Amino acid sequence: QVQLVESGGGLVQAGGSLRLSCAASGSIFSINPMGWYRQAPGKQREFVAEIISGRSTKYVDSVKGRFTISRDNAKNTVYLQMNSLKPQDTGIYYCTVVTTTTVRYWGQGTQVTVSS
Repeated sequence: QVQLVESGGGLVQAGGSLRLSCAASGSIFSINPMGWYRQAPGKQREFVAEIISGRSTKYVDSVKGRFTISRDNAKNTVYLQMNSLKPQDTGIYYCTVVTTTTVRYWGQGTQVTVSS
């Protein structure tokens, strides 16, 4: 069983920064992809960023150049540094991991609100 606990959300003005953290417990290895999705009010959950083994990263086009995903494999923790935040970045941010048995787990989510 895998558990994910997110932290770091909050309210920030446009142009500001936030850093999200997600600590994973259970059978997680560096090869397991970890990442972030978000869900804005009235919209479907969307992919934001993913990291594998601390080297391979992917981002949705709307956050490229503003968000940086990183990972501490020793702590089984993934981070999302969010800079130059925009009101359209508002939503609930969910941490996710895919295990070696291809099961995807989700965290409980953390609210990010960007005011204009």
